[in-house]
Amino acid sequence: MVDVRVRLAVEADVAALVRVRDDAARWMLARGVSGQWRPGELDDGHFRRVMACGEVWLGEVGGRLVGGWELWWEDEAAWGRQPPVAGYVHRLMVDRSAAAPGTGRLLLRAAERRVAAVGRTCVRLDCLAGNARLNSYYQDAGYRVVGHKEGKPQPGGAPKSFTLLEKELRRAGEAGA
Repeated sequence: MVDVRVRLAVEADVAALVRVRDDAARWMLARGVSGQWRPGELDDGHFRRVMACGEVWLGEVGGRLVGGWELWWEDEAAWGRQPPVAGYVHRLMVDRSAAAPGTGRLLLRAAERRVAAVGRTCVRLDCLAGNARLNSYYQDAGYRVVGHKEGKPQPGGAPKSFTLLEKELRRAGEAGA
């Protein structure tokens, strides 16, 4: 298995985050996955805003960026007001030109460990309702469907409908394997 090192993103990483996100969008479009992400949809400002109020994490192998994700501590747009028991994973992305198979799952587990490390008991995410492959990916990773959100606002685009998924962490400090 690949040894992925994770770290918080810093200002110097913003351009690379935009590139990886745009490359992931192009990869999806080339495989007929439309409606999920579009190249150019998120710019430097998006990642800077998330870094100011949440966390953006990077995965690296041998010093090379292989992916990343956003971790939010609340997500009222999708989940409404909630008690502080969850971390919310957004924009899990993998650089397909640099990452080995299974890297996305390793990054997701790292996000789960981070959420557990701050004492929260579950990880939540939302996934485009019409993307059956991605919904299945998260369910195979131990997430369960707990609802749907119609018309969630999107940065730089029209509102979309999402499946809401959640994974209970076994106990504080331990993410599900």
